[in-house]
Amino acid sequence: MAEEKEVVKNIKALEERGIIESLFEGTIWRSRFIVILAVVFGLIGAIILFIVASYDIASVAGYAYNGLFAHPHPENFHENIVAAIIGAVDLYLIAVVMFIFAFGLYELFISHIDEAEGHGKILAISSLDQLKDKIAKVIVMVLVVNFFQRVLHTNFTTPLEMLYFALSIMALAVGLYFLSKVGKH
Repeated sequence: MAEEKEVVKNIKALEERGIIESLFEGTIWRSRFIVILAVVFGLIGAIILFIVASYDIASVAGYAYNGLFAHPHPENFHENIVAAIIGAVDLYLIAVVMFIFAFGLYELFISHIDEAEGHGKILAISSLDQLKDKIAKVIVMVLVVNFFQRVLHTNFTTPLEMLYFALSIMALAVGLYFLSKVGKH
């Protein structure tokens, strides 16, 4: 009799612990949906950056038109145009980072996107490491574009400065070469 009561008591305790554990695990699992905030605001950020970069390109077009047809050539005309376009490309690349980030978080934490199936593997992300690798590659490209934007307005006066410039370009090329080899076996 006492043994039967003990067994029944243990079974009830296990059932209660199972229910509590089940509720707790369910709550933890459903809490992953908080990531939807990062997805939504990441997409909003990407859209804003696409719009701003597009506006910058339109502004450059107006500046180029005025510089070519309406007024005499302004000083540093070509450098200003190229720098502004490179700046817009930089914004587009950052927008792409935000887009990849939002897409990857959604795929990893919420659900696979059925619409993306059959459209290539450009945005296929199956692990957090893969997401970090894709973002890191685009960030490196942003830095390369930013480097060239800054170099555009640099005046080189000595042969040593030109040598440093050549070495920096070589270092970027070597870095990009090794970056292209990452993930390939």
